Amino acid sequence: MSLYQPCVPPMKKMLQNLGNWLETATKHATDKGFDPNIFAAARLAPDQYPLTRQVQSCCDSAKFAASRLSGKDAPSHPDTEQTMEELKARVRTAVQHLDGLDPADFEGSETRHVTLSFLQGQYILGSDYLSEMALPNFYFHLTTAYAILRHNGVNIGKRDFIGSLTTHPV
Repeated sequence: MSLYQPCVPPMKKMLQNLGNWLETATKHATDKGFDPNIFAAARLAPDQYPLTRQVQSCCDSAKFAASRLSGKDAPSHPDTEQTMEELKARVRTAVQHLDGLDPADFEGSETRHVTLSFLQGQYILGSDYLSEMALPNFYFHLTTAYAILRHNGVNIGKRDFIGSLTTHPV
């Protein structure tokens, strides 16, 4: 079984949702008469990353998961974003990276040996990496970004988090 389906489509969808939240936050700030870039430094707790780092981490989680599982190189991003427009561009870049991969790239991904810097001298199988590390880490940063925006008054809710559904006629 290829890990393309449980990795790329859900991460792509949720990154697109994240881009929509950032757009909604920008509109919210503009409508209220304040600089939308104030959101970039917002955080839930003093010892937690601000929105900027949450978005960067979410994008990195997606690109590294897809790259490690497909055996493709991940693009480099220097983490220099400081504005909402730059964060939206970072999300678009991560989606474009996922768009550049296809199911064939993921053949054998479930048994691929994934090495991580903190697992010196060890590896984790692709299937375990996806379920135990990549997806939880991705959703942690995604949810935290959502919570920061929501906490700061941006009118987003569960439907915005979940996004569109693939429906079929009865």
